Amino acid sequence: MNVEIISPDKTIFTGEVYLVQLPGKDGSFEIMNNHAPLISILKEGKVKVLDNDKNPQFFEIKGGVIEVLKNKVLILAE
Repeated sequence: MNVEIISPDKTIFTGEVYLVQLPGKDGSFEIMNNHAPLISILKEGKVKVLDNDKNPQFFEIKGGVIEVLKNKVLILAE
């Protein structure tokens, strides 16, 4: 699935990934391939991205919003 993490200043990450783990307002959650459509609020914390070889990358955010639709994940982060 394709993931984009965008801040007001720049694009932080773009690429094909296996899994994304996010700090949701009501707790941590994960998104994988073929996830149901979703819009959610994110709180301050770390976004964990596993690429297709399962190598992790971490990105600190101060909050934001996520949209999941048709194997595309868009994270608008502060």
